[in-house]
Amino acid sequence: MNQEHPQTSQPGYDPNHLLDSMLEKLKLKNDAALSRALEVAPPVISKIRHRRLPVGASMLIRMHEVSNLSVAELRNLLGDRRQKYRLSTVQGKPKLDSLSAQ
Repeated sequence: MNQEHPQTSQPGYDPNHLLDSMLEKLKLKNDAALSRALEVAPPVISKIRHRRLPVGASMLIRMHEVSNLSVAELRNLLGDRRQKYRLSTVQGKPKLDSLSAQ
């Protein structure tokens, strides 16, 4: 059962281009070295490369911190052309029990 994340199936989305660009920018030999530089487990890089895991905001921020590339540059390398990120309908809403305590 191979379920793709909506982000990984958008036209132009290319995590391999982003990862290869990071390898080149950081002068690293392979994905294992990249995982060490980003301080993530090697399977995370593998899952991103094979489109089983989308590149999330925390990964983009970590890549920015390590490479000094802007998040916009990283998103461009990734092929992420979305104008806005959509927030979950749950995020930003107060918990129900905090409302009843008022």
